[in-house]
This record gives sequence, structure tokens and C-alpha cells, in this order.
Amino acid sequence: MRSATSTVDNAEVARFSAMASEWWDPRGKMAPLHKFNPVRIGYIRDRAADHFGRDAKRLDSLKWLRILDIGCGGGILSEPLARLGAEMVGVDPAEANITAARAHAEQSELAIDYRCSTAEELVEQREQFDLVLAMEVVEHVADVPLFVGCCASLVKPGGLMIAATLNRTLKSFALAIVGAEYVLRWLPVGTHRWDKFVTPNELELAMEQSGLSFAHEQGVIYNLIADRWQLSSDLDVNYMMTAEKGGPLA
Repeated sequence: MRSATSTVDNAEVARFSAMASEWWDPRGKMAPLHKFNPVRIGYIRDRAADHFGRDAKRLDSLKWLRILDIGCGGGILSEPLARLGAEMVGVDPAEANITAARAHAEQSELAIDYRCSTAEELVEQREQFDLVLAMEVVEHVADVPLFVGCCASLVKPGGLMIAATLNRTLKSFALAIVGAEYVLRWLPVGTHRWDKFVTPNELELAMEQSGLSFAHEQGVIYNLIADRWQLSSDLDVNYMMTAEKGGPLA
């Protein structure tokens, strides 16, 4: 995890900008994210509801919570969270992604604050959120400790950070790169770089060094028979992690 002066990897931004028109095509290049969406929405809802004392079964279980979706892309995660009542702010360094997100939110009649910006710019603006999300972003940033530090600065006292990323194991190389990109063609070749994957220990350490406290981790696996993603105790490939920031709940 090398040191950098910015969290933004320009090559990664360019790669996802080129796919901006396909964010909302469930059968296009973003199909894996659309399939992954239900399990990560459920995890976010349940962790937030448990932490903030909400009823996860309510349709407005995230009402009044100010949530930041860093690396929001076209908004495929921000929109369902907004429907659960959250006050959503979606941030992405790619202007093309933000344009696509704004257009779809307007079509969906959802009020989401989309910004072409970065985590460090929000820190400079002294923004604060009840919940900061870094979903499928950590493995694409230029500097993981710097990025996590920025995220932690954006969490209100008593708030949460939730991240979803890929573990750096031989199993993840075989499944997430060789299998998903070269064999099954679920993702365009080059979507991921195995050396940028982050182990749970590395992510937990970055969170703790940024003033957060580890709270929960959960593996995610793909069930070929059911053709869906599901929660698991297996952290070898995909996993999600929650950390808390000390202080009274907002």
C-alpha cells in the first residue's frame, strides 16, 4: 500500500468513465454489480438499523440518516438507499458517472445530491455523515490508508463506515480475475488488479489507525445454483467490513 498525495487513481477513473453509459443496463458490463446490489443493500440496512436503533424491516429504516456513497458511479447503490429514506450524497471523480447518476435519479424522481468530487475534497469542506460507504472502491484508489483516513474524517462521532472490497488471496485471483474476467467474461478484462486487493487485516488496521473501531465483517459468495450473491463466513474473495467512530449518536 504505497503512499500518495491523492486517493484518486486516474487510470481507474478513465476506465469507469468509459463505461458510464452502461451503469443502468442490468445485462451490460455492470451486470455483476446489479446482481451484487441486493446483498450489499441488505448488509448496509441491517448494520445501520442495528447501530442507530432502527427497525430494519421498515421501508423507511434509513430515514433521517445522512449517508455518503463514495465512488457512487451511476448511482445504482445510492438510489435504493434513498428509497429507504436516507439523505443521500453520491460522490465520484468521473464527471461522466455523475452525469449518468443525475439523469437516472431525475427519471426516478429521487432527490440525491450527486457531486463530481473526491473524499479529500469533502474533508476540506468539513462535511460530516452518519454513514460513509466505500463499496467496491477501496481496491481502485491510489492510497488505501489515505483514502480510509479521509473516510474516517467524514464520519460523525457515533457514526459508521462500511466498506466492501476484495481480499488478496490466491482464491480471489482465481475467481475474481481469471474466472470473472477471462473465463466467464462477467467483467471487462483489466477491471481489477490483484495487487491492489486489500486483506481484511490491512483494511481493519487502516480503519483503526484512522480513529475507527472495528465492529463487524462479513464474507460474500456467489451461489451458482441459486444464481445470486449471499452472505457467508468465507472472507477469501469478497467481504464487507463495518467500523464505528466513538462518540454519542447524532
